Amino acid sequence: MMEEEEFEFTEDFEAILHLTPEGQQAIDQVFPSQDPLDRADFNAVEYINTLFPTEQSLANIDDVVNKIRLKIRRLDDNIRTVVRGQTNVGQDGRQVKEITRDIKQLDHAKRHLTTSITTLNHLHMLAGGVDSLEAMTRKRQYGEVANLLQGVVNVLEHFQKYMGIPQIRQLSERVKAAQSELGTQILADFEEAFPSQGSKRPGGPSNVLRDACLVANVLDPRIKQEIIKKFIRQHLSEYLVLFQENQDVAWLDKIDRRYAWIKRQLVDYEEKYGRMFPEEWCMTERIAVEFCHITRAELAKVMRTRAKEIEVKLLLFAIQRTTNFEGLLAKRFTGCTLTDQKKTESPLDATNPFLEDEPGEDPRKPKAPDNPFHGIVSKCFEPHLYVYIESQDKNLGELIDRFVADFRAQGPPKAGTEEGGAVLPSCADLFVYYKKCMVQCSQLSTGEPMIALTTIFQKFLREYAWKILSGNLPKSNSNSGGLTISSLLKEKEGSEAAKFTGDELCLICSILSTAEYCLATTQQLEEKLKEKVDRVLVERINLTGEMDTFSTVISNSIQLLVQDLDAACDPALTAMSKMPWQSVEHVGDQSPYVTSIIMHIKQNVPIIRDNLASTRKYFTQFCIKFTNSFIPKFINHLFRCKPISMVGAEQLLLDTHSLKTVLLDLPSIGSQVLRKAPASYTKIVVKGMTRAEMILKVVMAPHEPPVVFVDNYIKLLVDGNPETFQKILDMKGLKRSEQSSMLELFRQRLPTPPSGGDGGPSLSFSTPTPEQESSRIRKLEKLIKKRL
Repeated sequence: MMEEEEFEFTEDFEAILHLTPEGQQAIDQVFPSQDPLDRADFNAVEYINTLFPTEQSLANIDDVVNKIRLKIRRLDDNIRTVVRGQTNVGQDGRQVKEITRDIKQLDHAKRHLTTSITTLNHLHMLAGGVDSLEAMTRKRQYGEVANLLQGVVNVLEHFQKYMGIPQIRQLSERVKAAQSELGTQILADFEEAFPSQGSKRPGGPSNVLRDACLVANVLDPRIKQEIIKKFIRQHLSEYLVLFQENQDVAWLDKIDRRYAWIKRQLVDYEEKYGRMFPEEWCMTERIAVEFCHITRAELAKVMRTRAKEIEVKLLLFAIQRTTNFEGLLAKRFTGCTLTDQKKTESPLDATNPFLEDEPGEDPRKPKAPDNPFHGIVSKCFEPHLYVYIESQDKNLGELIDRFVADFRAQGPPKAGTEEGGAVLPSCADLFVYYKKCMVQCSQLSTGEPMIALTTIFQKFLREYAWKILSGNLPKSNSNSGGLTISSLLKEKEGSEAAKFTGDELCLICSILSTAEYCLATTQQLEEKLKEKVDRVLVERINLTGEMDTFSTVISNSIQLLVQDLDAACDPALTAMSKMPWQSVEHVGDQSPYVTSIIMHIKQNVPIIRDNLASTRKYFTQFCIKFTNSFIPKFINHLFRCKPISMVGAEQLLLDTHSLKTVLLDLPSIGSQVLRKAPASYTKIVVKGMTRAEMILKVVMAPHEPPVVFVDNYIKLLVDGNPETFQKILDMKGLKRSEQSSMLELFRQRLPTPPSGGDGGPSLSFSTPTPEQESSRIRKLEKLIKKRL
């Protein structure tokens, strides 16, 4: 029976204690245990095998069973105790709940009793306060009323939820009536003390009115506003009479008198009425602000009537005096009474246009207003700023004309002087004037007038570029110099081919440097204009076209320098192509045409380099453009040298090597400071002149057998163009019949173009390796080195 009961209990136990993984995890956290019986994944078979690992251990089975039964009984006792404890707790809990209910009832009673007593006290205070308030109001005891009224209002707020009670509602209505009576009475007192008509005022501050202002602080805000409005209107009534539109002092030339009048009035107010109004009312500032509003309206009216009489000097005088007054207000007052504070920006330093900024300042972030009164009066001048804009248009036109006249009178900068290659002084003067105008205009308006001024700036930037820069560039002469071959053979006569004098080269460099300065400064000008103008107008500020104009001047200046040096070398190249190269009997020193070219380079390049010292990148551009122009022209003239004997080709190869050496040193030629040429420039020279050398090496190579000659040509020049090959054959002096067979062989020996190519003739200036050259070419190179 016991075993059957245990078996049934085990089944029930397993069914009841089948827990979810979350529940089992919570139990493990609260009651951690290492006992296998407490594990969620308990396995009875494994557990029994652990207790009885061998057959011999089964002898202790009775002891093990007894221990387990004992453990079960203890667990039953513990469970029974816990269950009974919970039953007792439930009974105790019901008793406690009854006690708590009694305590809560006592608590409610106490709280209600306290509230009742407090409310009765407030009602007593309210009733007494209303009686006293009515009595003090009739006696105009405003000092006592100010303190009492605030207390009564505060107490009345406690009775808002009791307004359904007739007595409470009656007291509330009496308080409202007292407040209304106080407001009417105080306004009447101020009207009597400061009548709207006439300018008669009491001799000093009134204690009654001072206490009345304290009461007004507690009353409806409209009472306070009405007091302030009437007092300021009465205080400024004299101003409206003295400066009427028809009065002589109302015009702009006497605008100082307006500001002098208000200064006296503010001093008078402080002396007589400074203590009558509470300090937090800021009455002095309010008077000044109302004066500004009236002045702006009056000035706008009189300027509309007499618009034709407004001249730029008069306008600027009035604006200056007005902005000075606005600055004075900013020093005296905080601007706390203003409802719309305008945004202002500090003017730039006039020492260096546009290039300096405040450290750590982000130009895209809006600046906090330094002067909250900025524009409070001067805004009225904005509709008339067209007079200022037209004046600047006229002034800038005269300035440009003066620059032109000064340039003609002083002449171009001289080579070898401090002015040589320097930025023209007129350029700095122009941008300094621009900055002055920009700052001045931004103080007047940051709206449409700034856009109009920008248009004026654009107009005269273009005029400066055309009249001062491009207009003074020396004109290139197409005459080649008229030199003959015989003249080139004479020493130093090749210098006559130079087109520009040293002073003219210096002028071109100065114009280039000036254009670069204008380009950089115009970009800064655009950025500053965008900072000054209103955000909605920023997109309308665009000086890209003007910057492009200065870039064009720079490009034209470099091109003139290149054309000049290039043209100086043309007679020498022409002489080279007309020399009888077939009759040369021996290889000597470099030819006269090479000497002439080198002489021109040594004459011009140092002048250009020294005058472009401040703009080194443009000197590098000049060197690159000259090389890109000279080398193809030199190669083209090489093709015209025909026929060429073996010795003539050797002489030309020596000349080519001399020119290559000079071109590699061109950036630092004639300089005491040896500076390595830029890699980009060196690459161009090596690539181009190596091609010229390869052409001559091919010409020097024997054309028999034809297959070897053609293969050497293809390897050395890597050029699949039949026209180039034809020119080589002409230089060698081959007959047409020989050339036809050679051209056919050339076409047959050309390598197949790689897949994806266009199949057209390829042009490559890549330098061949020594392994690609024939033994004949190696011998010729050794011979040239020995003779050099």
